[in-house]
Amino acid sequence: MAQLTGVRRAVVALAAVFASASAAVPAPNATTLSMQTGAITSQPIGHYEFCQKHRSECEIKSRSSTPPRVTDHGWAVIREINTAVNREITPMTDMDLFGKEEVWTYPDTAGDCEDIALVKRQRLMQKGFSPSDLLITVVRKADGEGHAVLTVRTAQGDFILDNLDGDVKLWTRTPYRFLKRQASFNTGRWVTIENGAEVLVGSVGN
Repeated sequence: MAQLTGVRRAVVALAAVFASASAAVPAPNATTLSMQTGAITSQPIGHYEFCQKHRSECEIKSRSSTPPRVTDHGWAVIREINTAVNREITPMTDMDLFGKEEVWTYPDTAGDCEDIALVKRQRLMQKGFSPSDLLITVVRKADGEGHAVLTVRTAQGDFILDNLDGDVKLWTRTPYRFLKRQASFNTGRWVTIENGAEVLVGSVGN
């Protein structure tokens, strides 16, 4: 009986630990898993000029607003592409490469954050991911500098592929303030992220 009582106590204590741990983690909800987008906003000048050269990539429209559930294989593909592109493309500013700012292009061996995000998007589309779920996103770094990442929309939440981080992370687990991104319904349009912050990179009108 004493042994049984000890086992029961251990079970109760273990259950209390799990209950405490669960209480410490916020329950998943739309606010923490997915970005809340707002109105159509200005398009970054670099993306506007990119679209003049790659019109077909900026004219893709989608009626589906529900992102897919990514399988284990899909996550493996996402991580592999994120790691491979980060390894293959050397970070370098547009000023160093082209002598001017805001040049969005597919890089060969070197490029800035937008270029690296474009390559990741391209490779994921080649693997069957929908362009409506692969969205270039403008953020503000902790030091106030503008930065671009790729958002992958999934039923499990919005995840970030970043050239400054080797891990694929839920957007709320990154150190950034999210400003705006491509619209899921039209690859040539941009929408605000509901913090409503003013974007740092150059923009053109709607």
